[in-house]
Amino acid sequence: MQNEFAFFPGCVLTQAAKEAKMSLEAIAPVLGWKLHEIKGWSCCGAQQAQDVDPMAALVANARNIALAEQMNMPMLTTCSTCMLTLTRAKSTLDKGAKERINTFLAEGNMKYNGTSEVTSLLWELYQNVDTLKAKVVKPLSGIKVALFYGCHSLRPEKDLHNRESSVNPKSFETVVSALGATIVPFEKRLDCCGFHASYPAGKSVRKMSSQIVNNADQNGADVVVTPCPLCQMQLDIYQERYQDENHSDVRKPIIHLSQLVGLALGLSVEELGLDLNIIDASKIA
Repeated sequence: MQNEFAFFPGCVLTQAAKEAKMSLEAIAPVLGWKLHEIKGWSCCGAQQAQDVDPMAALVANARNIALAEQMNMPMLTTCSTCMLTLTRAKSTLDKGAKERINTFLAEGNMKYNGTSEVTSLLWELYQNVDTLKAKVVKPLSGIKVALFYGCHSLRPEKDLHNRESSVNPKSFETVVSALGATIVPFEKRLDCCGFHASYPAGKSVRKMSSQIVNNADQNGADVVVTPCPLCQMQLDIYQERYQDENHSDVRKPIIHLSQLVGLALGLSVEELGLDLNIIDASKIA
């Protein structure tokens, strides 16, 4: 089992979702992982930059992956959008763009070789679920969870190398079952949270987000868990606003996968940053 990673936090973990970074760094040593944050990493572009200047975005991500290659480690991220963006970039580079992009990297005395894999927190936990289960000291049998994948954890399926079905996935369920939590039925589990459309289609996005939270509540969930920090932000930070707008009094904690894992590993509310979530999540501990 790989236990050392070149850690790519991405922009959101260093700013708006610091609790995601905090909780990941708290669970890593318990899992036997060593995270080495990549020095000098830059924004992946989150797909928006690719629309404006695809070449510049590809060069930036070739550089990010090349930094991980210099560390001789696989690249780990817990952001689904970063995972998708970096994986797409790696595929483009490995399928013929490497030589051209390396002419740009050479100006900074760097080179992309294609030797570091790109992986995610969810996928590593799923691939090593027996190891995870053995580390559980506080089974979460008293917690009812609604699992929200988020688009970029699963889609586009081909861009994620067909790791699992985008219409019938099982990685998230497998991981959370290993923690002992009760997974409730959740019709919205594969929906889009709307994060990337918040500005051009605000009203529609707020309705979508409200429906996700209300659906989790209707099915008896104590908490919604997601592996994507952008989904967590959309459903947590703006929840009061869109629930008020859609005349719903439901308020539901939305937490990161790393926070849920940390609870099962026996870590505290403070260590996991559960007291930093906007909708109070500390009560589920």
